[in-house]
Amino acid sequence: MQTSHALEFRRGPTAVLLIHGLTGTPAEMRRVARGLAADGFSVFCVQLAGHCGSEADLTATGWTDWLDSALEAYDKLRGEYERVYVGGLSMGGLLALHVAARRPDVAGCLVYSATMFYDGWSIPRFAFLMHIGIGLGLGRFVRFRENFPYGVKDERLRRHLAAAMEAGDSAGAGLLHMPGVSLGQLLKLIRDLKQRLPDLRTPALVLHAREDDVTSIKNAAYIAAHHGGRVEKILLDDCYHMITLDQHYDRVIAYSAEFMHRISGDGVVLDAVLPEPARDEAPCS
Repeated sequence: MQTSHALEFRRGPTAVLLIHGLTGTPAEMRRVARGLAADGFSVFCVQLAGHCGSEADLTATGWTDWLDSALEAYDKLRGEYERVYVGGLSMGGLLALHVAARRPDVAGCLVYSATMFYDGWSIPRFAFLMHIGIGLGLGRFVRFRENFPYGVKDERLRRHLAAAMEAGDSAGAGLLHMPGVSLGQLLKLIRDLKQRLPDLRTPALVLHAREDDVTSIKNAAYIAAHHGGRVEKILLDDCYHMITLDQHYDRVIAYSAEFMHRISGDGVVLDAVLPEPARDEAPCS
């Protein structure tokens, strides 16, 4: 049995479930979790099945196992809290939408750096061939290495994360390689979500970096265009894919807290001053 690296910060009467990305770890959600807890939320960072261990641990699981981890965590929180929000980074954001599609009582979704397709500036142009090969069942023969800039614009943090991944610290920094079979499972998760998005009515906040190196802003636009309910989309400057860790993680906290307080109608006034979005960053529905 794998060691649990899940995180929790029990504070107020409203809960937030945060979900990490594929090959990732709850640690990538820690900064945002602490910030939301400081604002009065009780925050829980789930560890998905097969993660924080070896590549073999990961490949022994599939997308339905990862979804089951998120659903189990949500159901547990829903038994303790009247109102529960669900959010996540990269694949974790997609899982948050999956949870909402299956649990209509989710209060709202926080979608960070949605990964519907890999089309960021650091992704090779021939990446579509990779998807074709995986679709043909060749995923078991390949693995993909995390490459510069590792989703992080902050140079000091990037060096730290790269060193941790190279050292095999999968619980602290995630896996250095993504198995092809796991990417294949992500593609199945995405196909299923595409079918469910138009019927989804749970309010969603979609945050995405303009300079995302892994997934372009087209991913955020896709969620906003196909989600069947209320969506607020905001683009962030001066950061890359890992917006929960990178230079402006504080904005992720501020926008998320403001969104949840407003949806909840609890009348809380934030101490922090929210940065004013540029014109095309303004929330849209």
